[in-house]
Amino acid sequence: MNAFLTSLFPVIIIVALGRFIAWRGIITRDGWQAIEKLAYFLLFPALIIRALANAPFETAPWKLAAALISAQCLLGATGLLARFWPGITRPAIGTIIQSNVRWNTFVGLSIGNSLYGAEGLALVSIAAAAMIPTANILSVTALTTHSEHATTVKRNPVLELARNPLILACLIGGIFAVFSIEIPNLMDLTIDLLGKGTIALGLLCVGAGINFLALRRAGVRTLFWSIVRLLGLPAFTIIVALILGLSGTPLAIAVICSSVPTATSGYILARQLGGDATLAANLIAVQTVISFLTLPAIWFACLAAGLF
Repeated sequence: MNAFLTSLFPVIIIVALGRFIAWRGIITRDGWQAIEKLAYFLLFPALIIRALANAPFETAPWKLAAALISAQCLLGATGLLARFWPGITRPAIGTIIQSNVRWNTFVGLSIGNSLYGAEGLALVSIAAAAMIPTANILSVTALTTHSEHATTVKRNPVLELARNPLILACLIGGIFAVFSIEIPNLMDLTIDLLGKGTIALGLLCVGAGINFLALRRAGVRTLFWSIVRLLGLPAFTIIVALILGLSGTPLAIAVICSSVPTATSGYILARQLGGDATLAANLIAVQTVISFLTLPAIWFACLAAGLF
């Protein structure tokens, strides 16, 4: 069986398991929120710190970061075309732009780690260091710019980044790598144990976050922009990556990170910043399900084209 499918099937199984657990009510909604916070504020940062600390920065593929950031900006700008959709509201436009630039890091981490081991984990962490700040800035800007509510909560994108645990983890891990600082053995073992729980918990949360009601109510607009996101971001990424001369494993990781669905956190941000929260939930649900078809299709198309 192809290595990519072998890596993808466990992701599907764990996501489905998370949906089943949520459906059965084994863990309450408050419980899932607590798990998400644990992964976001502790486990995921630990994984990033260790992966980046051990990354060979002297040969780090900075072209990977440039390709992904460029693709996010291009697809974010493409979202502005949503204004020509009949009857669309301003909050919906901001929500579509946000969906276009966000990505589900947990899915990318799982596939990258399964396919390429420690190297894949380090490269996905570098991708996260590039894409997360870009997604946050573009999302906050799009949602606040297109909000119709005067009472919308105001958020400073720069301040948000300064206190984002994932960004702080990227900085810490990057400092360790750049200055060749070795993590003390006991600390390294501790961080390693914390990080190992990240991917599984993250994927369970992805499954728990799938809203079947959102799937049922999704219309043509949601389906159209979901396909634009799932095919457009990897297409832009590949084009820019090839222009920059990116190849091999870094190119493969760029394709993986750009092909995963939008992040589930987009629903909360849309609700807080005056976006269309219902549309955000619809986009998340549809993309999560469809991505398990588009992901292998994009991967095999790249293999057939001899890209990696």
